[in-house]
Amino acid sequence: MKNFLLVLSGFFFLSFSVLAQNDSRKVSGPDGQLDLQVRLVDGQAFYSVRYKGAVMLEDSPLGLVSSVSDFSSDLQWKGSREDHISKHYQQDRIKHSKVHYEANVLLLSLANAQGQVLEIEFQVSNNDVAFRYHLPAVGETATCIVKQEITGFRFPKGSTTFLSPQSPPMVGWMRTKPSYEEPYVTDEPIGSPSRYGVGYTFPGLFKTPNEGWVLVSETGVDASYCGSRLSEGSPDGLYSIAYPQTGENNGHGSAEPALALPGATPWRTLTVGSSLKPIVETTIYTDVVAPRYEASQEYRFGRSTWSWIMWQDASMNYDDQVRYIDLAAEMGYEYILIDALWDTEIGYDRMATLIAYAQSKNVDVFLWYNSNGHWNDAPQGPRHKLHNPIVRKKEMAWMQSQGVKGIKVDFLGGDKQVTMQLYEAILSDANDYGLMVNFHGCTLPRGWERMYPNYIGSEAVLASENLIFGQHANDQEAYNACLHPFIRNAVGSMEFGPVLLNRRHNRSNDGGTTRRTTDAFQLSTAILFQNAVQFFALAPNNLQEFPAFVIDFMKEVPTTWDETVFIDGYPGRYVVLARRHGEQWYIAGANATGKALTLDLELPMLAGTQLTAYTDTPEGQARMSTLKINRKGKLSLAMEAEGGFVLVR
Repeated sequence: MKNFLLVLSGFFFLSFSVLAQNDSRKVSGPDGQLDLQVRLVDGQAFYSVRYKGAVMLEDSPLGLVSSVSDFSSDLQWKGSREDHISKHYQQDRIKHSKVHYEANVLLLSLANAQGQVLEIEFQVSNNDVAFRYHLPAVGETATCIVKQEITGFRFPKGSTTFLSPQSPPMVGWMRTKPSYEEPYVTDEPIGSPSRYGVGYTFPGLFKTPNEGWVLVSETGVDASYCGSRLSEGSPDGLYSIAYPQTGENNGHGSAEPALALPGATPWRTLTVGSSLKPIVETTIYTDVVAPRYEASQEYRFGRSTWSWIMWQDASMNYDDQVRYIDLAAEMGYEYILIDALWDTEIGYDRMATLIAYAQSKNVDVFLWYNSNGHWNDAPQGPRHKLHNPIVRKKEMAWMQSQGVKGIKVDFLGGDKQVTMQLYEAILSDANDYGLMVNFHGCTLPRGWERMYPNYIGSEAVLASENLIFGQHANDQEAYNACLHPFIRNAVGSMEFGPVLLNRRHNRSNDGGTTRRTTDAFQLSTAILFQNAVQFFALAPNNLQEFPAFVIDFMKEVPTTWDETVFIDGYPGRYVVLARRHGEQWYIAGANATGKALTLDLELPMLAGTQLTAYTDTPEGQARMSTLKINRKGKLSLAMEAEGGFVLVR
């Protein structure tokens, strides 16, 4: 092989090795256990992944087709180069506040029959693979449309899936879908058809027949591209990258992303392990992205009350909001979320008085907004305030003048590039006015905690509102809660609205849907579900109806974490996580097996220490006790059916 210099799309200036056409290239993670190999077969590029020698992905296709170039076939090696990355960074709002990311890099250059060049960048850490495409300018052509991404993920025969189906566009309540709110189907054979026949949302979890696990997702999506999904699986286990459906966003905007040249696609990510530990603990979604802008101020995260979740639309009046402000003050919470319809049921003039009252109680305010321009029929207001930059900035200036600290933006169904541009525009403008942003009825966040300093979370899950809407969600609550740490919440902040202490989900705790889970289960969700601002589903009656130790726990629980450790579990059955905030550890568990479950836990970080334990009585009521972990860090602990626990040191 000989060396030559190649300019990579303005991204790299590197010395490449020329590859013979029958060569393949391989890169391993720093500890040598995760291997990725790329090869050409009859002019098409494929990659495969092994972990500890076991096949995680069989030969899976690479390439793309754009309006100016076709890299799906007739490819030849142009060159390759290896590199290494080692970086430390600090990041709030994710699982670990201090991250050391170390990866080996493989940079490949492929040429098509016309001599046009595609560059592929792979980063391989001990348990993660991230890769993306770089497209150079082609002559005087400085833009292109990416028509199709050939990228696929081919799983071994006998693999099973844990996937959420993609919804068709402009369906559901007031034509607000897709909004990443479809139920997961678990342990299903690869290649099984999805519920709607249009593939699956990211992330997707796969279990290989050799007891391996692979979490597939993407990160780094911003205004320069669209969000993607997984196609329907083929009988041989191939799932491919699919772009948005043409009907999303009320048919407005292209389903195919436009890319300035030179340019790069978002990162496709794989988290791989022989256990679920790397799946739950991964930070790959922030490891490979960078901040898009600086924070305009220091943002404060924390806890919030929220009347709408239990008292619904009827609570959107001045007096009820005062009650929830008082609840937030009593709990020592930083925020109240004032939800939909405040603009008409309270009005802008009285809102100024209400916000001032909240501030007098040391409670700051989040306000709900409908995202709508023309892409849904949802009637709740404020409407038509955030879709237009002129109107949006005027509204944000008013919020800033009132001391509002954040917004919850709803009904953003779809993944087209025009929708991603709106996400980024809202976030960027909000930062200029000192506002944090939480998205609801929305897409999956894709590295946004690191990219946007005022971003705090996204729903993108069947969240707590569904517990109010129907009994089925309550019957499935434990099952769903035992999925999220392994799938949805594994790749980004998840605004769920947890901890529903009411036994009956209505204003007076005597009607509506019925909670099936125990009290300690509800407390555990404050730990299991990660979001930098938690909109807890507490109600004023909880202060009188629950023991003081339950309320004290909810007064003290943090929402940001310095460390997250997977302890035990299986998706949809049970889960145990440990999270550290400062010097304090919280270990939380939930049980969805349908029967009492005793676990032998290994907690080396707590060896020899005494803990406060929040567990359940056989009747599902919370109790508090103390227990001692032995010097080996081992503990046997029981959970009731649909129950849970929290241990605090």
